Amino acid sequence: MAKVFNNIFVRGLRGAVGDQFVIRRTRSGKTIVANMPVFDENRVFTEAQLAHQSAFQQASAYAKASKKNPLYMERAKARNSTSYNMAIADWFGKPAILGIDPGQVIQVRAQDDTRVTRVQVTLHENGTLLEQGDALQYDDLTWIYTPAMDLSSRPGLQVEAKAFDTARNTASMSCPLP
Repeated sequence: MAKVFNNIFVRGLRGAVGDQFVIRRTRSGKTIVANMPVFDENRVFTEAQLAHQSAFQQASAYAKASKKNPLYMERAKARNSTSYNMAIADWFGKPAILGIDPGQVIQVRAQDDTRVTRVQVTLHENGTLLEQGDALQYDDLTWIYTPAMDLSSRPGLQVEAKAFDTARNTASMSCPLP
């Protein structure tokens, strides 16, 4: 591969040249010359391709609206990227609940590629909702919820935790109280 530096021919050049090749410039300043892409006019997309295109359209709309978010701007600067790209990545990156430590105080460990913004804890007994509320963030991974009721006398309780990220993605996990 040839590398050309400060060539007067390609300096500032962008776009297509006929139907032969395209010239573009990267954010780092490199000029790339490539064959013109060819697409079959009669191509048919699969269901999976159409679903991915739809998801990417939604992600793009979210990223356009969120690219001024200071969180994405800060992450982009640290990674030599753009806030738009950080928002796209966050849209596709779901949070994860790493574990629930049930007891009189319920601890939920949750993480995300960007940030977990909220953890909601729900207490069920035989399918009946008994209590629901938001946990308080203790550190980067741990969220704590203190139930209003005494849990020691209710061994059949089910604890469900739901984590939310900046892009409003969710993850949930449930476990029985010991």
